[in-house]
Amino acid sequence: MPVTLTETAASEVKRILGEQSVPDGTVLRVGVKGGGCSGFSYDLNFDSETSEKDRVTDFFGVKLAIEKKFDPYLDGTVIDFVTNDLGQRGFKFTNPNVVKSCGCGSSFSV
Repeated sequence: MPVTLTETAASEVKRILGEQSVPDGTVLRVGVKGGGCSGFSYDLNFDSETSEKDRVTDFFGVKLAIEKKFDPYLDGTVIDFVTNDLGQRGFKFTNPNVVKSCGCGSSFSV
């Protein structure tokens, strides 16, 4: 599995799923899309379906789905949930394949 979800991130995903009352079987889908100031950006959303094109793995009770075509971009990526001293909260992607990223931290190039 190219992506790992930390226990802290999984807890936050479960909290969000509970608040949104999503149907059973919903997965957290991680992908890459073109755009952003560095060429690519992460795509993180919920999905009710998976296919044979996906890798599906369970992390701390959260099903994570990634299309296999994104393996070269996401191999070794760790997704965490962080809160900083200013009270900002969000998911943080640590991707060893990134050769350049922008100041906002949401776009990258490989």
